[in-house]
Order: sequence, then structure tokens, then C-alpha cells
Amino acid sequence: MKTKNRYNEHCWIVGNPKIGEGTWIGTFTVIDGSGKLTIGRECEISSGVHIYTHSTALRCVSGKSYKPDGIKNKKAIEKAPVEIGNHTFIGANSTILKGVTIGDHCIIGAGSVVTRDIPSYSVAFGVPAEVVGKVSLKKGSAKIVWNRR
Repeated sequence: MKTKNRYNEHCWIVGNPKIGEGTWIGTFTVIDGSGKLTIGRECEISSGVHIYTHSTALRCVSGKSYKPDGIKNKKAIEKAPVEIGNHTFIGANSTILKGVTIGDHCIIGAGSVVTRDIPSYSVAFGVPAEVVGKVSLKKGSAKIVWNRR
């Protein structure tokens, strides 16, 4: 019998991520806490987001997926922690890769692939995600200030 998680019965949570109070997680998400994942308070993780703290890519291409006895080689799995700050929005179908830190009050656009750190108060999107603006907070409201091009 599968135990339902407390965030969304249609998301898959692996390991023991630390998820802050008031955070919302959408349907069809993958939350990988196997390599240490921290998500801050009052975040929104939209539908279809994948957050990874591990990778088996190099294990696979190196031919070290299996030990000589045929058992999966778990030691060859690369792991690195992911940290997502408070009050951060991750858009639908985005992917956050291992070892990334996303600061507080950030917006990650839909469909983005985050491969490197994103500073607090940033707006980032694309493949790979690039910082394209800043979040400005004044008197309880927020607006985006776009970078000049």
C-alpha cells in the first residue's frame, strides 16, 4: 500500500527533503531528496517540475552501472544538494539539476532547466536558465524589472 504524501497525492517525493511551511507542490512533480534537498517557506513548485539531487549519467556512460556480480553500482551515483530559498516560484515543467542553489524571492520561468546558481530576487528562464530580470518588492507588492538587452 502506497502512503500518500502531504503535499499532493500526484507528486513523487523520494528521500527526505526539507520542505518549508506553506510551500505548495503541484501535480506530476518529481521531488528528489536523495542527495539532500531543502525548499524554503511559502514556495510554489508548479505542475510537472523535476528537482534532482542525483545523476546516474556518468555511471551509465562509463560502463560502471553494474558491478561484476551484476548488482547495480550505487556508489557510482553522483549526488549534490539543492537549495531553494523562501518565497520562490518554480514554473511548470522546469527542471532543477543537482548542486544548484536558487535564492529567496525568485521566479523560474516555465520550461526552464536550471544548471547553475540563481541569486536571490532574480527572474530566470530558458535552457539553460539565464537571469533576465530582478524581482522588486515595495510596500507589499512585487514587480519585475527586466534587464536591458
